[in-house]
Amino acid sequence: MKKGTLKKVLGYAGKYRILIFISMFLAVVTALLSLYVPILAGRAVDQLLGKDAVNFGNVINILIRMAVSVLIVAICQWIMNKANNKITFQVVRDVRTEAFDKLQKLPFEYLDTKQTGDIVSKIISDVDLFSDGLLMGFTQLFTGIVTILGTLIFMFYLNAKIALVVVVLTPLSLFVAKFVAGRSFTLFKQQSEARSDQTAFVDEMIGNLSVVKAFAHEDENMEYFDDINERLEKTSVKATFISSLTNPSTRFINNLVYAAVALFGAFSCISGRMTVGGLTIFLSYANQYTKPFNEISGVITELQNALACAERVFSLIEEKTEIADKDSAPSSLEAEGIVDIKDASFSYDKSKKLIEDLNLNIKKGQRVAIVGPTGSGKTTLINLLMRFYDVDKGSISIDGYDIRDIKRSVLRSNFGMVLQETWLKSGTIRDNITLGREGFTDEEIVEAAKASHAHSFIKRLPKGYDTVISENGGNLSQGQKQLLCITRVMLSIPPMLILDEATSSIDTSTEIRIQKAFNKMMKGRTSFIVAHRLSTIREADVILVMKDGHIIEQGAHQELLDRKGFYYNLYNSQFA
Repeated sequence: MKKGTLKKVLGYAGKYRILIFISMFLAVVTALLSLYVPILAGRAVDQLLGKDAVNFGNVINILIRMAVSVLIVAICQWIMNKANNKITFQVVRDVRTEAFDKLQKLPFEYLDTKQTGDIVSKIISDVDLFSDGLLMGFTQLFTGIVTILGTLIFMFYLNAKIALVVVVLTPLSLFVAKFVAGRSFTLFKQQSEARSDQTAFVDEMIGNLSVVKAFAHEDENMEYFDDINERLEKTSVKATFISSLTNPSTRFINNLVYAAVALFGAFSCISGRMTVGGLTIFLSYANQYTKPFNEISGVITELQNALACAERVFSLIEEKTEIADKDSAPSSLEAEGIVDIKDASFSYDKSKKLIEDLNLNIKKGQRVAIVGPTGSGKTTLINLLMRFYDVDKGSISIDGYDIRDIKRSVLRSNFGMVLQETWLKSGTIRDNITLGREGFTDEEIVEAAKASHAHSFIKRLPKGYDTVISENGGNLSQGQKQLLCITRVMLSIPPMLILDEATSSIDTSTEIRIQKAFNKMMKGRTSFIVAHRLSTIREADVILVMKDGHIIEQGAHQELLDRKGFYYNLYNSQFA
């Protein structure tokens, strides 16, 4: 899995080949010049021949060259770091954009079964941690590898025997790094999952804080949060401890290498096979050779964390999208509102049946009420009409078109929808009514607000229609939020309407006035009304009585009452 994840990361980085080439070229220049400086230092040492035997002219000349080399190294490193930053954050931008884009295309089935906080954690926290590891990788990996290879070449050129000692001891450092990295990946993945659970729980609690307080559930929530926090602490401590073993372990082995070089070099100097300047160069190279191993081992540790986070993000990106619209699907449709459902079957959990063999024919302009006990399939039928879900079997057609042959955007533009649950975004009241759609005048917006009886409370707001509200409506009451959602539909009345408990949060007197506005709005339009308060649907042309996913009764209000069946008992139970 790690190799597959790394391959995907490199695929994203591959788009920025020019920057990668610049970074690698500068890494080579930096490494070679860094290796050239010890040679100059060794030559300077060899100019110190003894007391009163120092060639100051050569020493000064060498020091100038050293200063120029160090300056060039500094400039190259600055440019290289800038290029690495650009590569990293462009890759991160691409990954995050693709993840958010996938979010727009995921089927409702995925969103309904995943915690919101978990998805947020993948797109925000995991991508941030992924960027940290990637940046360290680009910054230190190229330079480290070039330094190791360059140092080896120079050491073998200077003294093959001592260089061989270094090469023999090097695999110990690699073995330790690989051993630690393999164990830290699993722990970092567990840490990422625990962090995701924590984010999901906090998100859930913030969104439902009033409910938590109403049921005095604070203590239980603290206990549950403490459990998650403790799990995160344990996995974080383990991951950090295991990963932190890399640096001291490799440093110990590197010090052994340095000591071995010093020992063998000293004997070479005594025997006359190497000058003191040569030993100085070799010791400097031994230090430079082992230093990248420390850095690379740190990079590998960070990469384990980064890859564990990347794996979670890629799991979101690789989720199956909802079935794509057909190429032959019409790009526009002005529906008349003839709806035909044939032998439709559907269930959220395929092991539990919900809607089975549903048949329904609705004529243009009919007002259809859907009633039934909780869990009977009322809202599910709406989800199928809007194609939030596709039927498992059978078909649903509008004006003779199977809705699977119509683009989702076109299908949904023919429906106006007011739900029991309200949705408002950060912005002005006007923005929330128009939802960013252009072409509406202020007069039309005010007229729609008056029709929904929202105008009176909007006028009382500090800046009227230009009042800025926060996400989910801020201090607006639930009834006021619902009135704004009704105003949206009043502003742009489509051919078909869906009202799912549209007035559930509104007081009775306002509801009566809105019902009159709805009756006017529904005239000539096919309308679906889901209601628990049966007094609001007496005027419906057809009432569908649902139970356990089936339509068990169908007819007008009085007709169903005369039958004295399920609807009769349901209706009378509200007025007993």
